[in-house]
Amino acid sequence: MPSVGVKIYSVFFKLLLRHRLQSLASAGGLDNAAFGVSCRPDEATAPPNPAFSAAADGVASKDLHIDPNSSLSVRIFLPTPPPPHAHPRRASDPTPTAPAAASARRRLPIVVQFHGGGFVTGSNTAAANDAFCRRVAKLCDAIVVAVGYRLAPESRYPAAFEDGVKVLKWITKQANLAMMTKVRGGVDTFGASTVEPWIAAHGDPARCVLLGASCGANIADYVTRKVVEDGKPFDPVKVVAQVLMYPFFIGSVPTHSEIRLANSYFYDKSTCLLAWRLFLSDKEFNLDHPAANPLAPGRGGPPLKCMPPTLTVIAEHDWMRDRAIAYSEELRKVNVDSPVLDYKDTVHEFATLDVFLKTPQAQACAEDIAIWMKKYISLRGHEFSY
Repeated sequence: MPSVGVKIYSVFFKLLLRHRLQSLASAGGLDNAAFGVSCRPDEATAPPNPAFSAAADGVASKDLHIDPNSSLSVRIFLPTPPPPHAHPRRASDPTPTAPAAASARRRLPIVVQFHGGGFVTGSNTAAANDAFCRRVAKLCDAIVVAVGYRLAPESRYPAAFEDGVKVLKWITKQANLAMMTKVRGGVDTFGASTVEPWIAAHGDPARCVLLGASCGANIADYVTRKVVEDGKPFDPVKVVAQVLMYPFFIGSVPTHSEIRLANSYFYDKSTCLLAWRLFLSDKEFNLDHPAANPLAPGRGGPPLKCMPPTLTVIAEHDWMRDRAIAYSEELRKVNVDSPVLDYKDTVHEFATLDVFLKTPQAQACAEDIAIWMKKYISLRGHEFSY
């Protein structure tokens, strides 16, 4: 069972969260909230560290506003490049003669990360999200692109999902611009001002992983389905795997865990239902909505057998766990690699919430994710490390 301290903190957390959601709902009413901008309490944020020398953990970061028509932004995390020839050479290895060789070895997979918060709170620049993304970038030796998608009730469904797709298309554009510049030699004036140098110089779009926590897992799964379904517009981006951390799934027929753990720690079911009402309009509100239930009849999209390998993380004391397990089981039935990591004595968002980030379970979870992910992002094939 969670410790007494966690239980006490959970009580105050739930009271504060419910108050925040009710404030958002009353800002303009559930029917009219989308017509105004709601006030959210200040959240602890972390500033970007674009210089490696300023990053104590060796991971640099910077913020970009990528859509002139909305507030969509990303924070990019880049682990410190190793010194040239950092790996010992074998006698059979060719002698490196150009910087291009070192650059080619430094092509990194891209992890697109979606934060949690029930579609209505949280941000990609929050201190907890920043720390988690740094941990992932370091452990996976990957570029992490944390998405600052639009929040409800100002921007209801499908705004957050559309923002996820826009970010994948932005990465696609960056990859294509980088290739054009390389082909023409030097810096190309066409689109040069829009080329993101970290993505262009170090990103490998053919090794892309989508990772989402809580409602971010719903967004990740939706974006993955769009990439699988549409394919060509995202070329050369290839989603080789996805990681769904305690996904924010729900449905009209309660599961065993939804009944047994309805009043569970931090995020109880009644509070989460309020979040869903803020995200979906009254006209669209339905617990079997495609955004809410991945196994809802008639959801559409590509067949499950076309989905990439999917790792699911669940917590012992999370009422959403059963539906996440069911989705993973359906993927396994059609031969998709879809293991489930079940962590004992844990609660929803145990690896991404600020109060838990330094716990052994949070650290172990990030390490387990990195080990599994490297099966699909390592250039050396299905290995556990580079």
